[in-house]
Amino acid sequence: MQYSVVNYKTVKEDPIFRLDADFYRVDYLNYLQQVYKHEEYFLKKILHPTEIIRVYEERGIQILLAQNVRNNELDFSNVVFMSESAKENLKRNKLQYDDVILTRSGANFGQSASYKVDDEIYACADVLVIKNSKEIKGGYLSTFLNTKQGRALLDRGSYGMAQPHIAPSYLYNLPISRFDTNFENKIDTLVNESGKYKSNSSCLYSQAEQLLLSELELLDWKPKHELAFVKNFSDTKQSDRFDAEYFQPKYEEIISAVKKYKGGFDILENLSKLVGHPSNPPYETENTENKTFIITQKHLASYFPVDNFWKDEEALFTTDEFIEKNKKFILQENDLILYSVGAYIGKTNLYNADIKATIGSFLTLIRPKIDKINPFYLLVFLNSKIGQELTRRNSRGLAQQYIYPYDTKQVIIPILEINKQKEIEKIISGGQKSHNLSKSLLEIAKRGVEMAIEKDEQEGEKWIKNNLKELEKKI
Repeated sequence: MQYSVVNYKTVKEDPIFRLDADFYRVDYLNYLQQVYKHEEYFLKKILHPTEIIRVYEERGIQILLAQNVRNNELDFSNVVFMSESAKENLKRNKLQYDDVILTRSGANFGQSASYKVDDEIYACADVLVIKNSKEIKGGYLSTFLNTKQGRALLDRGSYGMAQPHIAPSYLYNLPISRFDTNFENKIDTLVNESGKYKSNSSCLYSQAEQLLLSELELLDWKPKHELAFVKNFSDTKQSDRFDAEYFQPKYEEIISAVKKYKGGFDILENLSKLVGHPSNPPYETENTENKTFIITQKHLASYFPVDNFWKDEEALFTTDEFIEKNKKFILQENDLILYSVGAYIGKTNLYNADIKATIGSFLTLIRPKIDKINPFYLLVFLNSKIGQELTRRNSRGLAQQYIYPYDTKQVIIPILEINKQKEIEKIISGGQKSHNLSKSLLEIAKRGVEMAIEKDEQEGEKWIKNNLKELEKKI
């Protein structure tokens, strides 16, 4: 059992006056002492709570949501908009280059990233904006907040159980470790370099998708939502669906184009060995050597859908007994993992890691037959605007939409010629390399700051230098 002894005077003099035991956890206090060893900086002057945006639109000015902020990165794959007229009352929500965005609540609580974009984008009320300042670089600040020390201090200030929140009043006095200007600039430079590789990987992925849509002659196709249309009762009986959304004419447009494709088509069930998900894996509490990692939705929320699932210090593992009964759900190279529910419903990731893992709840596993379809091509198709329409068409439910595996099996897939599929794989592989380099630079920057906090900036600089040399060898 661990416990902390805290003087009541210390508790009483704290501006936020917390009495819960978690606030004084041993690890939190240890990390706090590490931060206090260095010169400190506080966010009082530059932290801005955002205003509430009442109405989201289909087009207009882009809004940055909490789900777009992930581990020192911004992911703009899912975006929403507000009207031009709304921006007059939301000036404090407008993002500027080198601002730092911090998510303030929900499942994505405590994520932060520096804003290295020049577009006109406004932040939603679920994030806090730390305005750019001459006093501290955005890339360094966001990296500090993503270190184990920074994350611990953010978690320490959270309140609420199912939906954790963090109050601006706590953040105003959050201590930020400061170091020599050259060291902090080096961290900011690594974040900027990471952004360049990220941009390149996004461009390559977009190139692969455009190649696919051009081949299907659907590059300029845009979904059109019809308010009224006529369908036969026999159609509803055959599909066992009565909701109007399922019969939107846009779906028939896509299916007609796919069926006309010169290379032919098939359904996903015939192109895969497995489309399904296990029961919810139980958590392993014992410290066993051959652990099986549980991949959850948070591991897949990446702007690039081929990820190596970087080390997760809060990873969950499942039991040997569960794996013994669910061997077919142990992930294999080039398996596809589809979001069955949530903000990214219908999005698909490709598994390309070397860890023993299975999927958690609300995910569907798709195991392509390599002799029939290229996994990289299938990935791009399912994530394309037409693949997303066909997949999401099968969602069921009201408050919480869900895509069941037996519906996913029936998604229609065009069969591009092998050379085209391989060309798409080549482009995606290049994008994956850039994506991995981007991730590596962020990881090096984060660990360098952690070393500086734990020891000193010389140790941090030494660690960064050595690891950059190793990374250059791989490039």
